Amino acid sequence: MNRQDFYTATKAQLEPNIFFHSLALEACMLGLYDYFKEKDLLSDSEPTREEWGMAGLIHDIDYSGDTKEEHPNKTREVLKKYNLEINDAIDSIVKSHAPSLTKVNPTNKAQWSIFCADSLTGLIVAVALVYPSKKLADVKLSSVLKRFHKEPRFAAGTRRDEVAQCQREDTLNLPLDTFVQICLKSMQNIAPDISL
Repeated sequence: MNRQDFYTATKAQLEPNIFFHSLALEACMLGLYDYFKEKDLLSDSEPTREEWGMAGLIHDIDYSGDTKEEHPNKTREVLKKYNLEINDAIDSIVKSHAPSLTKVNPTNKAQWSIFCADSLTGLIVAVALVYPSKKLADVKLSSVLKRFHKEPRFAAGTRRDEVAQCQREDTLNLPLDTFVQICLKSMQNIAPDISL
């Protein structure tokens, strides 16, 4: 799988803000994979790093045009338009970011990572945008956590209950601050790519 082909298709398919969100989620997925790998917390049955990242990149590719209503069940259909295919592992990760729409519930770390991180990217971006610089580089973990816990109206679309599930032992078993820090750092590493 050539990431560049999927990147080009995703960019062509989506509005800029959703495309940037897709790049942010890809970064978070790769950051989380690297964290778990470094700590030796990945089972042999986990998808590969490439599959984690690819799922993040394309998870919203059908969230446009005539497939928007059926998102994220039309991922493979949209990719076909670009002569691209994904394997079942990537498809399952993509579907598990919206179990209420797909009936695919997260079971492995890749699936829980995309489920918990999906709407967190929006909160992190929103925090960056209230800084005078509007730069991710200036965002502190404490600011994100404060807005997460104490200001439910801030970035109200953030599904805080889903993000917080990262802490459960049967999901990712990560403290919320660790989870947010991994995602924040991952997004800061690609800030120029998402115009922040």
